[in-house]
Amino acid sequence: MVAIVDSGSTKSDWVILDDFKKVFLKTETIGFNPNFINKELIVPEIEKNSNLILVKNSITKIFFYGSGCGIKKNCETIEEELLKVFGKAEIIVKEDLMAAAYAAYNGKPAIVCILGTGSNSCFFDGENLKIELPSLGFLIGDEGSGSAIGKQLVRRYFMKKLPADLHTEFQDEYNLTLEEALKNMYHTTRPNAYLADFNKFVVERKDHPYFQDMVFEEMKSFFEYQVLPYKQAKEAEINFIGSIAYYYENILRSVAAELNLNVGHVVQKPIESLVSYHIKYIL
Repeated sequence: MVAIVDSGSTKSDWVILDDFKKVFLKTETIGFNPNFINKELIVPEIEKNSNLILVKNSITKIFFYGSGCGIKKNCETIEEELLKVFGKAEIIVKEDLMAAAYAAYNGKPAIVCILGTGSNSCFFDGENLKIELPSLGFLIGDEGSGSAIGKQLVRRYFMKKLPADLHTEFQDEYNLTLEEALKNMYHTTRPNAYLADFNKFVVERKDHPYFQDMVFEEMKSFFEYQVLPYKQAKEAEINFIGSIAYYYENILRSVAAELNLNVGHVVQKPIESLVSYHIKYIL
């Protein structure tokens, strides 16, 4: 059996293929971004998934694509922890951009962007992945991402910048204190995922003029920092992977139109396309 894993900072999608390259199992765990999660938590979280434990000795190969895995040390950490559960498997760990590139590939070169809990971009010609810019994480990067939009919302709430109707609705829904917010942002293992969770509030009100403007500016920042520096930006199709791109697709396309950029397709969850790519090109 072969496991294909797409792991973000919030959750991981797992697909297990049998020996005939047919889907045997689909399941989820939390996200295993080594920049945030304590490595000692990885094995216990996998062991919580009874379906994975049932097949762990039958899995001979794992393709793991993860947020935070653009650094060699982080790749080694993930490999070491997975081996503790899947002892008979060959484990290949690559960054999430590679998964996005595979999932978005439709036969022609394109700029591929991730807009989920975090954000990133690359240029993929079908064989080679070119990363023009680094991913700086949620503290000083991740423009346009779920954590960035959540950060904007929480900041504007506490600084009393939200319109009265949104301020009251946020207060009623979360009853959030400054002490609670600071604790979750500075003293938990996944602060970026915590901030990204606030997108639920924005998505449910994304037609509100205030949020239209707020998200528009955040998406514009993403294009300016993560897309326009590519020399291919004006000619190439720009494809998006991730829930934030999916939920705010209309705003995303409006920003691209203003900048004379060509957005191709937007995929909420790359795992299905990623599996298809592996079956067609890798396995």
